[in-house]
Amino acid sequence: MTELRQIPLFQNQPVTAADLNIHSELRYTIPLFQQHLQKEGKSQHTVNAFTADLQLLADNTGGDTPIGEYTTNKLNDFLDWLEHGRGVPCSRKTYARRVTTLKVYFKWLLSIHAIAHDPAKAVLQRSGPAPLAYALSRDEISAALVAARSMKKGDEVDTRPEMLFSLILDTGIKKSEAVALKPADIDRSNREHPVLTIKHKVRNIFKERHINLEPDWLRLFDEYMVQHAPKETMFNCTARNLEYILSDVGEAAGIPAKISFEMLRWSSAVRDVREGHEEEYVREKLGLSPISWQETRSKIKRLIELQTKPESR
Repeated sequence: MTELRQIPLFQNQPVTAADLNIHSELRYTIPLFQQHLQKEGKSQHTVNAFTADLQLLADNTGGDTPIGEYTTNKLNDFLDWLEHGRGVPCSRKTYARRVTTLKVYFKWLLSIHAIAHDPAKAVLQRSGPAPLAYALSRDEISAALVAARSMKKGDEVDTRPEMLFSLILDTGIKKSEAVALKPADIDRSNREHPVLTIKHKVRNIFKERHINLEPDWLRLFDEYMVQHAPKETMFNCTARNLEYILSDVGEAAGIPAKISFEMLRWSSAVRDVREGHEEEYVREKLGLSPISWQETRSKIKRLIELQTKPESR
């Protein structure tokens, strides 16, 4: 086997593909990969798509991750995040292309001896239509709220489960957005019409979207702040712990499916559409592009149809 190259002395950023090795950071390999694709005669559309896919990998795992640290399990976790954790619909066609991106990228790294083995080789493509998401019915939402209100923190009722469940159901925000929230993101200048501001960065451009909050939710939030006293962000625990809280609410309510951020996001959208909100309102609330909304819109309608069938749960 060809010996892996060492990092050039005093060189942090590789200039050519020959400079790459297991210690090279993912972010620095992307421009060189673009050059490789162009030399291979790939269309600009393909180059742009593959670049966007690798940027998502960088967003999820860290752009400064050395390429030698990627394993098959790490890539599978990334793909699972794309489908279930990112909070943005990922069609089967898009999923398949992203798997292809990983395979082409790591095969290239192996071919130039920048890595010793190809972690993407064992990643499997999936076939068939994506399973329809699970959205809570009205009765399940009521049962979950009752369960959340009875959960304990020591000898007293814990305010966090109900506050968290209500927040995600009412706003439809993603897990990553929830964990980044700060108390200052809530505009309560008008207590009858409080507003939540979601801030995010897209390709180095900062954007905001504003979501109306239920006035009654402010009471839950105030009680939560007194009980838990978070210091900077709204939640003083990890994203995984928040997932456990939602899961516990579902188990206590006897809901057959595991409650997650993704499920509440779908449930929020379904409830909004069923209550007669304009589709553009729902799209903007979820923070989806017009293209992403097309697939989401059709799934929401299918979920509503399932819930309105006589034999529906």
